[in-house]
Amino acid sequence: MAGIKLRQVTKKYGSLNVLNSIDLDVADGEFLTLVGPSGCGKSTTLRIIAGLETQTTGDVEIDGALVNEVRPSLRDLAMVFQSYALYPHLTVQQNLMTPLRLRDLDFWERLPLLGYLVPGRASKMAKIKEEVHNVAAVLKIEPLLNRKPGQLSGGQRQRVALGRAMVRNPAAFLMDEPLSNLDASLRVHMRAELSELHRDLQSTFIYVTHDQAEALTMSDRIAVMMDGDLLQLGPPDEVYQNPNDIRVAEFIGSPKMNILPGRADDTGKVICLGFELDQILEPATQGPVSVGLRPEHLTLQPTGTAECFSGTLSYKENLGSDVFLHLETEGCEQKVVLRVKPTEADYAQLGQTICYSAEPGKMIVFGVDGKRLGLSADHNQGQSD
Repeated sequence: MAGIKLRQVTKKYGSLNVLNSIDLDVADGEFLTLVGPSGCGKSTTLRIIAGLETQTTGDVEIDGALVNEVRPSLRDLAMVFQSYALYPHLTVQQNLMTPLRLRDLDFWERLPLLGYLVPGRASKMAKIKEEVHNVAAVLKIEPLLNRKPGQLSGGQRQRVALGRAMVRNPAAFLMDEPLSNLDASLRVHMRAELSELHRDLQSTFIYVTHDQAEALTMSDRIAVMMDGDLLQLGPPDEVYQNPNDIRVAEFIGSPKMNILPGRADDTGKVICLGFELDQILEPATQGPVSVGLRPEHLTLQPTGTAECFSGTLSYKENLGSDVFLHLETEGCEQKVVLRVKPTEADYAQLGQTICYSAEPGKMIVFGVDGKRLGLSADHNQGQSD
């Protein structure tokens, strides 16, 4: 196991900035997920840690040692790729044995025929096979050892790829979107398996994904990246509930956070769609602002209720346990989405005017630069004059 640190790491391809001064501390034994849209720099960050890419500036440390000039094979890291990267002509057992053969056998011992004559090779191979069977038992793939990759399902191939990384007992595991080729139900199953594996191994995991569900459900902490910047780093609940940037607010969450237009006066009072928020900005900031509200923090109100927001129902999305109501609201470029229970949505009809209110203290205000603004203690909510 090992902690990993990045210090002011940048990456440029000509005039294109891919990473902008990334600082990151990954604790020993932590499950950290780099999450963001395609092209944000998360896979490049992982490849720099692995040594497969060279940073333009900055330092990479593994277990306290600077590894800028250390070859990938000597960094004691295991990489799990999206494509599995299994040898199709070898059995599962042979695929699992490959990294151990390369590590533990010398050139002569690896030769197909002459290698069998080298003294001591047999004992080394017996130890390799024992380690492979131990890993296969942990991953529950022992019945698959004599099969080839073409005879395995996607989930089974993913377990073999994980096993090939595990047999080396590396200092840390680096995973680049390993579940993206699996179907939806299998991804859910493999998320649980990866979380259990991390608890069992207590190793450092750095995981890359664009799927926020994977990031939120498996990680100790998540690092949200966009346009080469690390926007926010923290536990999943904190990043979801308290985004510090409007881009994080809109990316994390499904459906995404509602962003409503607002304006702050010189006292810090915020008016949003004609209503004064229950909190004021501190310090007071005057000018246009954006107000963020999660769909689950909006509550249906009886039609005609005073001092509440309203919109026209344009789409009703029934997911079984929840229903998402999409409302066209005057003054909003985007539709406002409410998350309600099916029993609450029974009466709602397309084209109907829907009244709703926000839970006190759940609004998040962002400035024109997209950064979150501070809010004071509760302030009475009411309609503006």
